[in-house]
Amino acid sequence: MAIAATHHHEGRHTLRLLQVPSEKLSDPAYQAYLVLRTTFVVAPILFGVDKFFNWMTFWPKYLWVGFPHFLSVSPQSFMYGVGVIEIVAGLGVLVLPRLAPYVVAGWLGGIITNEIILSIARNGDGGQVFWDIALRDFGLMVAAFALARLAAKYAPRRLIGTRHD
Repeated sequence: MAIAATHHHEGRHTLRLLQVPSEKLSDPAYQAYLVLRTTFVVAPILFGVDKFFNWMTFWPKYLWVGFPHFLSVSPQSFMYGVGVIEIVAGLGVLVLPRLAPYVVAGWLGGIITNEIILSIARNGDGGQVFWDIALRDFGLMVAAFALARLAAKYAPRRLIGTRHD
């Protein structure tokens, strides 16, 4: 099953963003690749958009104040930047599935670092800590690495090419 624009004339180019070869659909590793890729496209985009609206939660509460202070912006303005980065990361996994999962894993490493700093800073004053969320995000980081490794085998080598590539 192909979910992409294709041309039937020899030498024409085809866009390979969402091609799903039907012979691979029964392969459990390929299924895992599809699940992880879909998740790492959709979730960062949804979380990124929510940074502008705070519908799921008030995102600045998860931010150590030192980061926006260093850039001389409000915590909410900093979260707008985070939202843009997350949206771009999700789109990156869609169009660059062999590279972008490594970027997402690095981004998650930064988020984990923020949660650890925030938890250490707040633990001394009895404030809310986020060790559980840091551990969850570590699991997501490992999943992003797994996606990158699966993409090395299953993602198209080129997104745009001739029919015979």
